[in-house]
Amino acid sequence: MKPSKIDTSESELFRNRLSNQLNPREPLFILAGQVNWSVFEECFGAEFSEGPGQPPKPIRLMVGLMMLQHMNGLSDEEVVKQWVQNPYWQYFCGFDYLQWSLPADGSSMTRWRKRIGKEGLEKILAETIAIALRTETAAPKDLQTVIADTTVMEKNIAFPTDSRLLNRAREQLTAMAAKSGLKLRQTYKRKGRAAAINAGKYAHAKQFKRMRKEVKKLKVFLGRVTRDIERKIKGSLELQETFADLLGMANRLLIQERDSSNKLYSLHAPETYCIAKGKAAKPYEFGCKVSLVVTHKQGLALSSMALPENEFDGHTLNKSLRKAEELSGTNILEGFVDKGYKGHGVNDTKIYMSGQKRGITKAIKKRLKRRSAIEPHIGHMKSEGKLRRNFLKGILGDALNALLCAVGHNLRMILRKIISFFMVWIANAMRETQLENYQIDH
Repeated sequence: MKPSKIDTSESELFRNRLSNQLNPREPLFILAGQVNWSVFEECFGAEFSEGPGQPPKPIRLMVGLMMLQHMNGLSDEEVVKQWVQNPYWQYFCGFDYLQWSLPADGSSMTRWRKRIGKEGLEKILAETIAIALRTETAAPKDLQTVIADTTVMEKNIAFPTDSRLLNRAREQLTAMAAKSGLKLRQTYKRKGRAAAINAGKYAHAKQFKRMRKEVKKLKVFLGRVTRDIERKIKGSLELQETFADLLGMANRLLIQERDSSNKLYSLHAPETYCIAKGKAAKPYEFGCKVSLVVTHKQGLALSSMALPENEFDGHTLNKSLRKAEELSGTNILEGFVDKGYKGHGVNDTKIYMSGQKRGITKAIKKRLKRRSAIEPHIGHMKSEGKLRRNFLKGILGDALNALLCAVGHNLRMILRKIISFFMVWIANAMRETQLENYQIDH
């Protein structure tokens, strides 16, 4: 079925329109009029086909909910609850009469993100850049000079330890075996749990020799369960397919060592990798890198790319700049980066690096000092948005969350611009009133 549409053309006799009751100077009210909603109707309407079934939710409603969610850093369930309580949110999503019921189930947000995918969210990010130009949050020439940097977006996993991973893999294998009707020789449920607890106690007490002994026990237990299951499913293609992923991860855990490459850090998020950014408070972070490109002057996000592999920063710069040019529709002339981008290999854009001496004038040196201005913008995306920890699943979830964080960051910046515009307008009006009163008195 094609998505249903929000019809506010007919008036209701006993209900007043929200557009006649709400404050027209409220920033969210103004922002609703600045968004070109027809772009989303045209782009996402093609994702649906005619046929039987329940009509999907209106496109403007779902896009508006995603925008509001990442402007305020809310979960899927929380945003639909707050939508009912806030008439400005309802007006932003296209409703002109007050609604008393939930607009959608929280799970609808998950299905909608998967339906439009990465390309759909890139169109939403491109529209926020266009809104920033329409509201004069940024000027077209500001898009030609950018700052690029990478940060870490952590996955929603527990801190990975050998004891936790080994014991968890054994528990999942035995649970899957029981569900599949396999009778194992031994599950090590009691011994495995005791060994995992003891390993944690010994690690806390810094008794590492005892701790390693318990970890070795857990590895033995996992190895025995793994080999037992492999013997039992031999010859059954259906069971081999069922156990393939989990057995593969269990075997990775059994062979990986401290210095192994391509280590496994989580069973439910195997795409997680370890990143060392040299931070004293947090030497190692577990998640994925996100490459960000923002305007040099305002910090407007032009692109946000989650990197599925732990690439060297210099190897990510060219594709990040090309994506920023694609979304903004502007050629980038200058880019400012830190020393981690040595050997970037970008030739069609002038790149200035921190600490660079050759070819630096006074004007460029002054602009180069502002390279670190991207850091507070990253901090805002983590504290006010959802860049600090990603709760979406898989490599696709990483890409979607990174783009949505950039969308929320741009919209918050546009709202601040609208607020500052009215503050200046009110101050000028008061100044003119005071001047008129002074002239009348004198």
